Amino acid sequence: MKKTLTIVLTLMLLLTAHTVLAARRRVVKPIDPQKELKDKLNRYFISYNVSSQKLRNRSKLTTLSISDSLRTIDISADTHFGEQVFTPETVSEIYDAVRALLPDSIIGYQMSIKTGGWTLEQLVPNRLRLTEDKTRTWGDIDYKGRPWVSNVSLPYTISNGLNNRHLCVWASHGSYFHTRDSVWKWQRPALFGTREDLFTQTIVVPYLIPMLEKAGAVVFTPRERDWQRNEFIVDNDTPESGYQETRGQHRWHHADSAGFAFHPGVYVDHENPFEQGTSRQTEVTNNPESESTIIWRPAITEAGRYAVYVSYQTVENSIDDAHYTVWHQGVSTEFRVNQQMGGRTWVYLGTFDFDAGSSARNCVILSNQSRHHHGVVTADAVRFGGGMGNIRRGYTTSGLPRALEGSRYYAQWAGMPYSVYSTKNGEDDYGDDINARSYMANLLGGGSVYMPDTTGRGVPLELSLAIHSDAGYTRDGQTHTGTLSICTTYLNDSILYSGLSRLVSRDLADELLISVSNDMAKHYGSWPTRELYDRNYSESRCPGIPSAILETMSHQNFWDMRYGQDPNFRFDMARSIYKAILRYVSRMHHTRYVVSPLAPTHVRAELTGTGQVKVSWKSTKDADESTAEPTGYIVYTAIGKNGFDNGTYVKGKNTSLTIDIEPELLYSFKVTAVNDGGESFPTEVVSAYESPGAQKTILIVNGFHRLASPAVRNNSAEQGFDLEMDAGVSYGRTAGWLGYQISFDKTQMGKETRSGLGFTNDSLMGQFIAGNDFNYVRTHAEAIATAKRYNIASCSSEALETNDIHPTQYQMMDLILGLEKNDGWALRQYQAFSPMMRQHLKLFTSRGGALLVSGSYIGSDMNMPAERRYLEDILKISYEGVNTDSLRRDTIEGLGKTFEFYRHLNETHYAATHPEVLQPVAPAYPAMVYADGYSASVAYDGKDYKAMTMGFPFECIKDEQKRCSLMRGILRFLLQTN
Repeated sequence: MKKTLTIVLTLMLLLTAHTVLAARRRVVKPIDPQKELKDKLNRYFISYNVSSQKLRNRSKLTTLSISDSLRTIDISADTHFGEQVFTPETVSEIYDAVRALLPDSIIGYQMSIKTGGWTLEQLVPNRLRLTEDKTRTWGDIDYKGRPWVSNVSLPYTISNGLNNRHLCVWASHGSYFHTRDSVWKWQRPALFGTREDLFTQTIVVPYLIPMLEKAGAVVFTPRERDWQRNEFIVDNDTPESGYQETRGQHRWHHADSAGFAFHPGVYVDHENPFEQGTSRQTEVTNNPESESTIIWRPAITEAGRYAVYVSYQTVENSIDDAHYTVWHQGVSTEFRVNQQMGGRTWVYLGTFDFDAGSSARNCVILSNQSRHHHGVVTADAVRFGGGMGNIRRGYTTSGLPRALEGSRYYAQWAGMPYSVYSTKNGEDDYGDDINARSYMANLLGGGSVYMPDTTGRGVPLELSLAIHSDAGYTRDGQTHTGTLSICTTYLNDSILYSGLSRLVSRDLADELLISVSNDMAKHYGSWPTRELYDRNYSESRCPGIPSAILETMSHQNFWDMRYGQDPNFRFDMARSIYKAILRYVSRMHHTRYVVSPLAPTHVRAELTGTGQVKVSWKSTKDADESTAEPTGYIVYTAIGKNGFDNGTYVKGKNTSLTIDIEPELLYSFKVTAVNDGGESFPTEVVSAYESPGAQKTILIVNGFHRLASPAVRNNSAEQGFDLEMDAGVSYGRTAGWLGYQISFDKTQMGKETRSGLGFTNDSLMGQFIAGNDFNYVRTHAEAIATAKRYNIASCSSEALETNDIHPTQYQMMDLILGLEKNDGWALRQYQAFSPMMRQHLKLFTSRGGALLVSGSYIGSDMNMPAERRYLEDILKISYEGVNTDSLRRDTIEGLGKTFEFYRHLNETHYAATHPEVLQPVAPAYPAMVYADGYSASVAYDGKDYKAMTMGFPFECIKDEQKRCSLMRGILRFLLQTN
């Protein structure tokens, strides 16, 4: 018992001692207040959220430094924290939130919060700062000389736009040669009918670059911009190409430096076409009667639109006003080129319509006349058209139009040195392509006021922008990923070539991101603002000027592409980018800006008396921009087969112009709006014609305005674009299509395999597909005018529907419906027969008016019973479906003629891929039939009125002579009494 008690007491003493010792250990363990604060701060950054942005990466604390002696607290978060857009308000909120976490002992210390090496205050863009950061504006740096290229035929001036600003803008990627596999490849996957290599061009080429140029900017792009597979080069080294010199007071002679020379076949690595030939030179003259000229007259094999590029040498006494004249379809447009910069490469003047053949109507002329008393003008090759890729890598060329290739190959064709287009020693074309874009900009801009410390060609480029699309997708398939932007601020001592802080690039990226995200959300209801990355990307790191990359949307996310493939969305996005650039450039130079107007609408051309036509229109208000009000308009005129002239200025609020016309000449018109900020896109074309002694006048109404993506498939199992069902309608020609989407399985979302959602074949690879050119009134009018017995007026369907024009004063109406329809997926509303249009047609026919209607969706766009009855009552037709013709033949017979029409996608003219079978309702009868015998057209020869309805667009008839002959036959039926 005593022994047991002793053991128990001993155990109790040991337990007590252990407890006391453990307690002592707990008491003496020091508390680390800095670790506690670190934990609090880290939790804050991890949980930090920005409601106005879609930030995918959580932030974290990287360093905390507290100095009691200096009474300072330095806090750094990782770079993800800097991916948000900072405003003075958000910075203040962040500081308040962080300060609330501090212990009382240090709450009064001076605090600094950084991310990516910058304080949050520094990351507030200049556009929002109360006190401007002068290291982020050009200040006294400004280019005051003459622009690189200026169109001096413009009938207006731009004072508050981008006038005399030189910008570098490009679309991402392109075809490239994979050296390891020895094969040409694309850089991005085939998804939703396209690839990024093709898709971003459809924003940049038809929309963004023209917007910038119409605002007065000179735009250089390091990829071929001309969607034209033909190319014609005229050069002094190949005089048989159409080169001619005339001598006045001074003769032309060889310049001292080498020039361009063309040779057939391919070009190989290291080969510079601008070092293989000679160039020409002469002294200037002030006397136009003693001028010397050079004429470049191409032998064009196919009529169409061609970009015109000139080339020359920049020498010691070069002038800044070399006088070029481009003759295009009999119309001259004059340019002044500053030859004191940018020599030894292709210099873009503009894109023009040219006839086939070789004539003085289609050529380029250079004169040595100048405002200078002394100096020289130089001359080298002139290039017409973008052409096919001719740079051989491995054993082959790409086999594609040059516009679809990456920048590496265009840079070589444009005379850039090997160090610009091949920084990887010919072993990595992918890397070369990415770098070549910025290096071209640096070489061209070197030595200018914006890149003074580098050697180059003196072009005052002041901004660089790469337009991309991104990868990634939303799992629900019904929401957008949105837009992100990228800059690089932390390399090269954070300084640009001009000495400016690289934060100017962040300001540019910020402006772009906010502008696009806000505008798209305003127009389309939802568009997320993603990250603003500060990362080491070549296209944002290498330029010596402010630069950014804009990831417009995700090409892998169907819901983004659902919008991105719609031409109206592309226009809106491009306009938002243009406005961001305008605001940014104006802020950098402390100048006032004005946004260029939107295009007018409701255009019409009416005969007002013998020898006169009145062209009228309405202005379009831009609800987003108070400065975008027109202060005038430009009316462009084309006479007969000539091209459009350089325009007539209409001042102020006047929305009409009366023009004297000659009889038996067809006049065509288009209208733009202008203000101090620039010029809008044009209206559709309208036409007028006066035939002496005509007793009847025909009103042509254009009802084809549709722009749309391909048919959308979006249900519980499928997503994508069905180009077979409907290939959509682009704004003019497009380079955006790779092929037909073959995988629609939503369960395969995100997979870049043949079975992955969106996978697309390459059946359209290398093709430029024609779209809506908005010039079909002219096509119809040309055909009607060959009858030489009717007057012609014309209008947009908008003008008819708003009663701006009254059809009952005309004896016949020719309604153009093209591919117009309410398709159910276009982002804007279209309809072949609007309720107001139906009223007008009913009234018109009730008063005996003759009616011609043609289009691809006349029947299918009228689905309701009342609409079908309308077709039966007024047009005397019954819709029987699409003419499928298993042989897909494109011939039609009718009115004693057999002709072909554009039924398949092609580069020349939009295609009527789904012509309709229209059956007659008695007493009407079939007037034309397809190759398989089904009815293509219905004629109604009533005592009350006459009508002809065609299930295909009249303008899609291929042969012009047959088209005109068919129209004369239609006119005899509709307007001539038996």
